[in-house]
Amino acid sequence: MKTILLSGALLLLASCSTTNYYVVRHAEKAPSDGAMTSDVPLSAEGEKRAMALSGALHSKKIAHIYATPYKRTQGTAQHLSQVLGVPIQTYDPRDASFVQKLKTQQKNILVVGHSNTVDDIVNGLTGESLLKDLPETQYGDLFIVKKKGGKYSLQQKRFGQ
Repeated sequence: MKTILLSGALLLLASCSTTNYYVVRHAEKAPSDGAMTSDVPLSAEGEKRAMALSGALHSKKIAHIYATPYKRTQGTAQHLSQVLGVPIQTYDPRDASFVQKLKTQQKNILVVGHSNTVDDIVNGLTGESLLKDLPETQYGDLFIVKKKGGKYSLQQKRFGQ
């Protein structure tokens, strides 16, 4: 009987817990140096924005950090990773199972993507078509998807200048 009551109490607590998914586009990237590469690092402005992201999220109990393998996404996540001691896990934005993997997590998560992938992640988590691709010149949006029980909600904030 005690086992049944304990199991029921644990299930109730799990259904009441909240998981926050913080989804951002990488910070400003440096101009291409003429080489034919799309893998450019952050600009000085981007470095400042990455620091601002770290400042905004350092107290949010983030347990997992995901970024695509590009220098600009890794650089955006790097400061927070160092502050928290949480390693950056690389993900492939074309992997359709990635969002499902995120949904199984029970702890807060940061995901750093691109102007054309942030919407896919947010829409995949919420199950609704809430966002479209971000403009190429738009930086500093912080999309917070909250999962409480089986329900998802979206909140949008800004970080950096």
